[in-house]
Amino acid sequence: MAKEGAQRAEETEQMIEKEGGRETAEGGAGSSLRAGDAKEMRAVVLSAFGGLNKLRVSKKAMPEPQEGELKIRVKACGLNFIDLMVRQGNIDNPPKTPLVPGFECSGIVEALGDSVKGFEIGDRVMAFVNYNAWAEVVCTPVEFVYKIPDDMNFSEAAAFPMNFVTAYMMLFEVANLREGMSVLVHSAGGGVGQAVAQLCSTIPNVTVFGTASSFKHEAIKNSVTHLFDRNADYVQEVKRISADGVDIVLDCLCGENTGKGLSLLKPLGTYILYGSSNMVTGETKSFFSFAKSWWQVEKVNPIKLYEENKVIAGFSLLNLLFKQNRGGLIKGVMDKLLNLYNSKKIKPVVDSLWALEEVKEAMQRIHDRGNIGKLILDVEKAPTPLMANDSTETSEAGEEEEDHEGDNENKERMPFIQ
Repeated sequence: MAKEGAQRAEETEQMIEKEGGRETAEGGAGSSLRAGDAKEMRAVVLSAFGGLNKLRVSKKAMPEPQEGELKIRVKACGLNFIDLMVRQGNIDNPPKTPLVPGFECSGIVEALGDSVKGFEIGDRVMAFVNYNAWAEVVCTPVEFVYKIPDDMNFSEAAAFPMNFVTAYMMLFEVANLREGMSVLVHSAGGGVGQAVAQLCSTIPNVTVFGTASSFKHEAIKNSVTHLFDRNADYVQEVKRISADGVDIVLDCLCGENTGKGLSLLKPLGTYILYGSSNMVTGETKSFFSFAKSWWQVEKVNPIKLYEENKVIAGFSLLNLLFKQNRGGLIKGVMDKLLNLYNSKKIKPVVDSLWALEEVKEAMQRIHDRGNIGKLILDVEKAPTPLMANDSTETSEAGEEEEDHEGDNENKERMPFIQ
């Protein structure tokens, strides 16, 4: 039934979205929904590095799987802070434009490349993709693809891999979280922050300190032990509760927060830098913001680390996957995470769903630090008519927004995974 092939996958997926795993075949009507569907697809294209007006939805040639790859009919895509950095060209060795952004998605297997085993056409899957995820169809190596649990929908699946693997790797593989320890996490209302809070709850007596914009506190207050306003003096607040500090600091901000995080570590504590969202203050890349944040980073003295018995580390999931070839390690982590999901101990938090044509508005929501949990691009969602004017195209807000850094109450630093 699920093996009808590429021409039938599109009609099948529409039923699966609502039923969470039920696959049906309904005749040949689906293939006539869009002209040229067999050879072309819609995709979000970044024409050049810069502001939101560099993004558009265009027709692209549909990819076909190479040896060892799966072809996936995409249902939903994850939107992460790294995607903002990519759009700005604010990453090391950025790829050439035009390009299709995006690093994670969920959907239905539509075709198998040679030598692929363990999957069948019609399987519901989530996947990491080395760019090109924001499209109706993607191809990616089988080692980056994972089957979706029966009761997980496509939006949750697109919100799962990046956030939970990052949180798990930092807590358990790098920092060795154990019973009775304490953790400080910034951007506690974001996708990684919520994943960290949930994973900490699986270990007895773990104390979680979190920072977030005050307007998010009511929504996330039950997910952390102690919650502080991101603009408050959280160092003093933490020390007031725990004079010795904390065992683990997870920093997605960088800048001046590096020194603050190190100062809060207990002996044998671990500080992990996994982002630098303080370097993003406007819509376009700003050398001033980059230089300011970099200048505020406390210079680490190895002798001081030795004397104070502290550990400093960094974590980049995408580099681990695509540059350092640790797909096998990530597969083991995903197996553990899916067991936790099936045991109802963790669950991805989805902030909102956006059509591909609304990608600029979705990115603006991350710029505004307005989301709680993960933003999702829903490939089947029709764009909201009010967004048709695409007001974000006219803004190149880099310099204008820099003066407001840290002052806007409805903004929150979001995780950045490079």
